[in-house]
Amino acid sequence: MKPVIPAGMAHFVPQSGYAPGLVANGFLFVAGQLGRDNEMRVIENLEGQMTRAWQNVVTIINAAGCTVSDIVDVTTFHVELRRHLALYKQVRDRFMQGHTPPWTAIGVSELSRPGLIVEIKCIARLSV
Repeated sequence: MKPVIPAGMAHFVPQSGYAPGLVANGFLFVAGQLGRDNEMRVIENLEGQMTRAWQNVVTIINAAGCTVSDIVDVTTFHVELRRHLALYKQVRDRFMQGHTPPWTAIGVSELSRPGLIVEIKCIARLSV
């Protein structure tokens, strides 16, 4: 197993206690990604928060040598799922570029910090 820690996310590991990604058995497992800025502050704008969470996912998968087309499973956690789902799908679709892996959306009452509305985790197959 090999941790995947993009250069811009190195500070995250000592703060959180886990790696953003982990390569194991031909797959990349991406930890739940949130919409926070470089100083770990929650982005208040909903679309901006969703966009940043997806940007983080892409940063991690690219660091492992993958692209969004290598994603084989997505799980998302949403505060007020029904209220924000349409906007989330628009943002997701900009990143996924027509790729449609299995996806599970789960409504939750809260995430790790006040103001967070979405968390994205995924699994990608390593490119051969």
